[in-house]
Amino acid sequence: MALTAETESRLYRSLRAAAGAAAHLVALGFPTAVAVLARPGSSLFSWHPLLMALAFSFLMTEALLIFSPETSLLRSFSRKVKVRVHWALQLLALLCALLGLGIITYNKHLNGKAHFVTWHGLTGLLTVLYASGQCTGGLFLLYPKLMKNWTLAKLKLYHATSGLVGYLLGCASLMLGMCSLWFTTMVTSVSWYFAMLCPLLTSLVIMNQVSNAYLYRKRSQH
Repeated sequence: MALTAETESRLYRSLRAAAGAAAHLVALGFPTAVAVLARPGSSLFSWHPLLMALAFSFLMTEALLIFSPETSLLRSFSRKVKVRVHWALQLLALLCALLGLGIITYNKHLNGKAHFVTWHGLTGLLTVLYASGQCTGGLFLLYPKLMKNWTLAKLKLYHATSGLVGYLLGCASLMLGMCSLWFTTMVTSVSWYFAMLCPLLTSLVIMNQVSNAYLYRKRSQH
């Protein structure tokens, strides 16, 4: 029996809500697991994986899920409040990422090791630089009068799509980090595959959210 359009829509919203709830759990669970593995404070290096997991798994994911119509933790608040919280979380994510980058760079220097020679190191550096630019670009949305020749709708579209690229870079960096000798020594067998699924799941949820909010809507207007 064919499903009605209303039933399909309700089913789709339910699936999105379930995926969003799972993304919230993963966003918190992944850095918690990394903290258990890294034991922050046991060495200088131990802070690097924790800070990067906090930046790109927890803070940045939650900053984007704030705008989810199904699973936002601030669903009952105004958009202005959501924007301010989004900005604060993104700034915290950037600070964690910069600190994590600084720590691993200094740790490599202390141990006489070359840095930015692996795909993980290069992608991580690119991600942090991109996130810095994205946060700077976000100021134009907070103060749109700075870009008088651009409409607010266009600024939102470009910020959302470029932000999605930055988030995917962050997820890629996390996944490459899970291919490192440190992580593969600590996490083996099926657990490693489950860990790899964490950033993959959140990236798919965020991609769907941004696509539905901006890209598909923009396409339907033409």
